Amino acid sequence: MVERALKHSKNAHYVSVVVPVYNEEENVSELVERIHKSLSAAGFSFEIIVVDDGSTDRTADVLKAIKEKYPELKIVIFRRNFGQSAAMTAGFDIAKGDVVVTMDGDLQNDPSDIPGMVRKLEEGFDVVAGWRKDRKDAFISRLLPSKIANWLIGKTTGVRLHDYGCSLKAYRKEISKNLLLYGELHRFIPVLASLQGAKITEMVVAHHPRLKGKSKYGIGRTFRVLLDLILMLFFQKFATRPLQFFGSAGGLMFAAGLLIDLYLSFEKLVLGREIGGRPLLLLGMLLILSGLILFGIGLLAELVIRTYYEASGKRIYAIREIIQ
Repeated sequence: MVERALKHSKNAHYVSVVVPVYNEEENVSELVERIHKSLSAAGFSFEIIVVDDGSTDRTADVLKAIKEKYPELKIVIFRRNFGQSAAMTAGFDIAKGDVVVTMDGDLQNDPSDIPGMVRKLEEGFDVVAGWRKDRKDAFISRLLPSKIANWLIGKTTGVRLHDYGCSLKAYRKEISKNLLLYGELHRFIPVLASLQGAKITEMVVAHHPRLKGKSKYGIGRTFRVLLDLILMLFFQKFATRPLQFFGSAGGLMFAAGLLIDLYLSFEKLVLGREIGGRPLLLLGMLLILSGLILFGIGLLAELVIRTYYEASGKRIYAIREIIQ
């Protein structure tokens, strides 16, 4: 007991480990055991939050069966499958730790990496992202799409990481509590964290091949990643000023259409040429109307943004420190 107390005095962090799972009945028992063993050996106070995302197998039953053995285990069971982003959000909402760690439930992430990630946070970082440098996945269906996505996300958002798709990440509590995840945005957590001004780094972590169960991911999710990337770019640049985005695009279209119609009016009124059947006239009118519509959308978006921030009490800034 004395030795354990000394360990806790050295490792003052309370760590919340959030694990979304879906149909992982063959893995959850061993996973909880490994997490428990790793954090106990490191001397952390901790909780393990396993979120069952509407599993159709015996995942929930297995978790209930091992609950008595692991009092640190908290089980969240969804009514149906809501997706990994929703499961992570539920875990973030429940987590009490000053450090929150997320990881997959398929035993491919290694819980022994968690203490190292927590120590990395102590160097002054807000988010530590895992980098599966030696990844044990199929090349065509998993590795190739992932490499392309990692390059594209880093290039377009400016948040450069080797491995966006690794679920093993460690966060300071204030970052995780302010992450608004929905749809498939869990893979863009570093980008969302950067919008809060978070200091982000990455750490090489172990990766194991899946031995039990079936993967829930495949090449088919690539298109969804591209759609979410467009959303991230909008969040980064225009989330609090949508009129500048829609207004600029609408203004350009309106100006182009107006120039076209002024030119055609000159031909009609000055040169006496017939313009009624010319496609250019239709293009000009289309550009003018489209520009006005986009400008209107921008105004509506501004009203929505202001209503959102004022009604929710959220701020468009994040404070790192106040010195008084």
